[in-house]
Amino acid sequence: MSVVTDPARPAVAPEAPEPSRRRRGSFGFNSVSPREKFVRYVLLAFVLLITIGPFLWQLSTSLKGSGEDIYTRIPRLLPAQPTLDHYKAVTDTIPVWDYARNSLVVAVLVVGGNIVGASLAGFAISRLQFRGRKIVLGLFLATLVLPGEVTIISQYVTVREFGLANTLFGVALPGMIGALNVLLMYNAFRALPLEVDQAAIVDGANAWQRFVYIGLPSVRGTISVIAIFAFIGAWDDFLWPLIVLTDPNKYTLTVGLQYLSGTFSNNPRLIAAGTMIAFIPIVIVFATLQRFFFKGVEEGAVKG
Repeated sequence: MSVVTDPARPAVAPEAPEPSRRRRGSFGFNSVSPREKFVRYVLLAFVLLITIGPFLWQLSTSLKGSGEDIYTRIPRLLPAQPTLDHYKAVTDTIPVWDYARNSLVVAVLVVGGNIVGASLAGFAISRLQFRGRKIVLGLFLATLVLPGEVTIISQYVTVREFGLANTLFGVALPGMIGALNVLLMYNAFRALPLEVDQAAIVDGANAWQRFVYIGLPSVRGTISVIAIFAFIGAWDDFLWPLIVLTDPNKYTLTVGLQYLSGTFSNNPRLIAAGTMIAFIPIVIVFATLQRFFFKGVEEGAVKG
């Protein structure tokens, strides 16, 4: 029996056979093989060991009792006789809270100076048109090449001529505007669309209004990054406060902790406890600003 086909109806191509299912155990383009995953975890463990390991060791040492050996062949992070007596001994030996207050004053001056000064300088270089703008930008880039030890003598002479030697403001002054922070703010402001500035100019906004109402709300992430780095740099600085300050009552915390290593050179538990006390404010600052810190990569987006 013959089958009559309709000539007006297009012929249907035969269906292609389904591709064979990928065998179990094979890997696609975006999948990770067990061997590669193992290598990644090994590298991650190595990075954690060299970064977090010293901190955990110091914390463990500060909590170990006086009768516990801290130099065992196999390191033990969990103390067998945990105690907080070493922290109390630190506060009884040196005026920790006075030193911490001095460090806080210096850190606040440095953070405030970098937020205000770097923001203004970065906005001026990136968004304003003036003669010599590229030269100023080149000078900021050139200062990054010089190490801090090269200019430390000239900085001290300048601070002394201003009559700021042996003062907390003299300690904070050289770090109140960092060249790297200016370049970070320059890059953050430059990422903003030019059309936003042009629209604001058409509406009658001046440079200050564009800076306050358009620029700053768009670069909060970068400001948080600058605040964190400036605080850590000012809080952990040891050499410059040691050079500027001569009055022990004005010592910062990092300089004051040297008394522990001099008086108790055979007791590293007290030194570790002092290190942990100096580390606590850094944790607090980072925990407070981390939400803005990790949003710094989103700078430059137009806010709706």
